[in-house]
Amino acid sequence: MSFPGGMGTLGAWVHNLKPELFEISDKFALRWYGLAYLVGFVAGYFGLRWLAQKKLWVVGPEKVADFIAYAALFGVFLGGRLGYVAFYMIPESGFEYVLENPLVILQVWKGGMSSHGGILGLTIFTYFYARRAKCSWTGVGDGLVIFAPLGIFFGRLANFINGELYGRVTSAVVGMKFPKELLGREEDFHAAMKDAVEVDPEKLDGLWDRYLSSPSTGQGQLLEGVLEAGRANPAIIDAISGYVQVRHPSQLYQALLEGFLLFAILLLLRLRLPQIGHGVITGGFFILYATFRIIAEQFREPDSAWVIQDILTKGQFYSIFMYVMGVAFLVAGLKGKTGSLASQVSAT
Repeated sequence: MSFPGGMGTLGAWVHNLKPELFEISDKFALRWYGLAYLVGFVAGYFGLRWLAQKKLWVVGPEKVADFIAYAALFGVFLGGRLGYVAFYMIPESGFEYVLENPLVILQVWKGGMSSHGGILGLTIFTYFYARRAKCSWTGVGDGLVIFAPLGIFFGRLANFINGELYGRVTSAVVGMKFPKELLGREEDFHAAMKDAVEVDPEKLDGLWDRYLSSPSTGQGQLLEGVLEAGRANPAIIDAISGYVQVRHPSQLYQALLEGFLLFAILLLLRLRLPQIGHGVITGGFFILYATFRIIAEQFREPDSAWVIQDILTKGQFYSIFMYVMGVAFLVAGLKGKTGSLASQVSAT
């Protein structure tokens, strides 16, 4: 089966970006995904330090570095990974699978991490951090949620570079083709790869033979090899293009909505209303993130089973609970006392 472009589609770019920023050896490379996390944490550090110096955060400037380090470890990584295991792996593979393979919890390359889990992890982390530092929990959160969307922004850009978490099929005027979708269609994968090998058998014959001898383990290696060879020889990409459907670049939609736009709104709220009660900005984050995620999921290909077939994805389902949390923080913040943050900065 081939997909020349789709009705109404004028053009579609075949995604073939290199996921590695640079390679040090055959076994080690700096990937854009890892860099995205690093840049997100660095941006968070400088952003929160700037807020603290302007007396717009309850944590002192000298404590920001430690805060970011602990938040990264216990909030983002631990929460994100455990969230993926709980929200996606266990419902699909069963709790017994995790019990029999406990190391899978640490194998982040198997499925990655959950943004909802990361947000929940950060929420729990800030609670215990605030208790230890003897400062307002919601006040700590009000600063963190402003710059957390920047981490989401860079993470979604990395998803786009990796060609993963792509969008649904579209008949729009323009769109994109993500070759990784072929991994889910065995017959089309075989035909597309065969055509690619015929273009450049000298480079790809070895991978093709390995795939034929062991399809389950050689499939991913063959696709990676074809895409790598296609960066030097565009005819290889042309050979597989007809087998790939035109889709929305939903990673970019999410980067702009859940990342940049959310960051801009919350930062503006903090700067324009410095006296607002603790928790209002945190509540705004939960409500707006849930809204933007639900919107973006309309364009994203579900990467797990539907909650309600063709109506509600898991990403949308988990976002609904964020409305409840958002309203709770918002109500508490509006009822709470307002005042200058300068007198509330943690001194411990």
